[in-house]
Amino acid sequence: MEGPVLFSVESLSKRHGSGLALDNVSLRFEPGSVTALIGSSGAGKSTLLRMLIGLDWPDEGQVTVDGQPLQPDGRMALRRRVGYVTQDGGLFPHLTARDNLALLPRHLGWSAAKIDTRAQELAERMQLPQDLLRRFPAELSGGQRQRVAVMRALMTDPAALLLDEPLGALDPVVRFDLQEQLRQVFADVASTVVLVTHDLPEAAFLASRLVLLHQGAVIQDGPPEELFAHPANDFVRRFINAHRDLPQVRP
Repeated sequence: MEGPVLFSVESLSKRHGSGLALDNVSLRFEPGSVTALIGSSGAGKSTLLRMLIGLDWPDEGQVTVDGQPLQPDGRMALRRRVGYVTQDGGLFPHLTARDNLALLPRHLGWSAAKIDTRAQELAERMQLPQDLLRRFPAELSGGQRQRVAVMRALMTDPAALLLDEPLGALDPVVRFDLQEQLRQVFADVASTVVLVTHDLPEAAFLASRLVLLHQGAVIQDGPPEELFAHPANDFVRRFINAHRDLPQVRP
């Protein structure tokens, strides 16, 4: 794997129709760090994540990758370095789980044997029975599909992992199990991780840094303990209090 990616954004603004999705956002994501973008629906979390990989483009401001401005003609090269997971997994329904995993490695010239070895390794890591790799997405449960989606993002040992509400559509028990697995994955890989979630306990469990957005702007940025102990304003306090079952942050 190449070294983990350094992402930074400077003065990003983006309009969706008449609304302001991002409002003068500047952030830096250090190599190998794990950051959760949190906030209510419509806060700008997913828009910001998509800009890091060039799936969306700012109206104002700039995204840089390893100190170099991201240009339209550089997006495909960047995507080969980044694993990306969406809420619904984004698996191709006409391909088996194994063939979904093989898409980028095959493009990069991997042999079938190398693909199978990596798929088996990741299936063990994500606690997915290997016989399920022969099934199509419609034949898998929601939790199994998301495990395959995470495996696909990890296949080429990416320099960065971007995850957009990857657990949002799962039932609580499956979600709990996948949180545990993702936390271990984040600890094991050297990738720069940026995760979007509206769930504060999940964010505090998975990430060492929380960036809270509201109406397209960064309201507070720091470790979970700082957010809980010193809310920046009334909105942050309300956001915290809305999560009644917030557990103690785990070390």
